[in-house]
Amino acid sequence: MSTSYNGWTNYATWRVNLEIFDGIDPTEMGWHKLDLYDLADALQEYAAEVVTMGASGLALDYAIAFMADVNFREIAQHFADDFDLINDDADADADADADADA
Repeated sequence: MSTSYNGWTNYATWRVNLEIFDGIDPTEMGWHKLDLYDLADALQEYAAEVVTMGASGLALDYAIAFMADVNFREIAQHFADDFDLINDDADADADADADADA
């Protein structure tokens, strides 16, 4: 049985991307300078801040549990693809260096 939802890993990933990140420009947030790993961390931090604003008690507990299922790496890749954040020149330079060392 597939657990994917609307082309995303799962419902939580789709919903957080839609509700929290839709319409955000990563360059305005300073996220365009980050690699994919750090971008995923920044997205997770930002989402946690948004979710915990004004939340408390049982609602906060449910929100935190829901966030545990989010694939922030997938959302980061989505940002990278949509905003061309990954520097292909750096990848080409790394490949060239590897070839030179061989």
